[in-house]
Formats: sequence, C-alpha cells, structure tokens
Amino acid sequence: MSGYFITGTDTEIGKTYVSSLIIKSLAEENLKVVGMKPIASGANYINETLQNEDALSLIDASNVSVEYKNVNPYVFEPAVSPHIAAEQAGVEISFTEIKNNFEQLNKAADVVIVEGVGGWYAPLSCHTTVADLAAAFNLPVILVVGLRLGCLNHALLTAQAIRQSGLSIAGWIANHVEEDFSSADKNIETLKHYLNDFPFIGLVSHHTTAAKHTINNKILIEKLNT
Repeated sequence: MSGYFITGTDTEIGKTYVSSLIIKSLAEENLKVVGMKPIASGANYINETLQNEDALSLIDASNVSVEYKNVNPYVFEPAVSPHIAAEQAGVEISFTEIKNNFEQLNKAADVVIVEGVGGWYAPLSCHTTVADLAAAFNLPVILVVGLRLGCLNHALLTAQAIRQSGLSIAGWIANHVEEDFSSADKNIETLKHYLNDFPFIGLVSHHTTAAKHTINNKILIEKLNT
C-alpha cells in the first residue's frame, strides 16, 4: 500500500484542507493521487445519496476518477462523534470493509491519502479508535497541527501517542486556523524542538492570509519510497 494517513490535534483543524493540498502537491509530481475519507459524520443528501463535504473535497482534489462509495464507505447524517452516529444508524464499522474499498482506490492510483476523523483517539466504536484504524492501514502518519492556543499540548500528546503506536512517522504540518494567533511563529519553533523526530513538512493557511502554502514535496516523496 502506498499513501499516507492524515490525523490531527483535534477536530476542525484543517485535516481535509491539508489532505487536499497534499493530493495536489503529489499530483504535481506526475503521480496519480486520490483521497479517502473512510468514516465521516455530518452529511447531506445529494442526488438521493448521503454525501459528506470533506469526502467531496478530497474527490475534487484528486486527479483520478473514483466512485464516492470507495472514498467514503461509512457516512452518517448527524454531525456527531462517529461511534454515536454509527450506533444510531445501527451500523458496525468494519475495518475489513474499509480496507476493501482502499484496495479499489489503490488499484486506480499511485498514492492514496487517507484522512482520519477527529483526533487520534476519537472513538469509532465501544472498542476502537482512529488509532486502531491507522494501525489497520499501516501507512506513514502525517500530523496536522492547528495553530491556536493550546496546540502545543495537543500536538505533543498526539505525537507521543503516534510514537507509541509503532507506526511510521512521516512528519507534521502546521496549519494557520486563526488569523490573529500572534504567537504562531514561536509555537512552530517550539514544536520543531519537541518534535525533532517528526520531519517538518510545511506550513499552510486555512481560511486566513497569515502565510503562503509551503509543502515540502521532497519529504513526501522520500517517505513514500521508504
């Protein structure tokens, strides 16, 4: 399997935005790249089919034509924690089913960018979390850090949990999610110090004008080949 698993320090910190940028960056390297959102809660009916906005964004960024059901096999209408949404729908999330859909994407593309849901330990059932989903994929992990007050603690805790999982660490990306976060540069320098075993892949701006998008394609390509 070739790709990355994208996780974040929290929900609403720009995982989809960053995943889409990574897809586009790798596509610029003449690779066929597709995104996957295995599990999503918060969706609307489009042409009588329940679809999630994040999954649609990944499809739009991809340069490979794929079916929605392969990109987002588990989609729930209420915008609540996935384990609650699944329970309400009477659905048990199967990692086997998710990986079967991944294989369909993997056949069509060189690289699959898999975006998690919520944070690293967001529950998916009464006995599984996003960390377990990442382990099932066994892809290198990229951590998205939303630059805002509290991000240092959230980032260091998440990084420690990823280390303990034994999964390969691809690196981390800083994302400006608040226009007026004046300590962003200092926070980035602090994270570079503490996350010295996580390569710094880049800095992006989600809905702000704080900085230009800078993603290090060289690191992304190197990690794909290791």
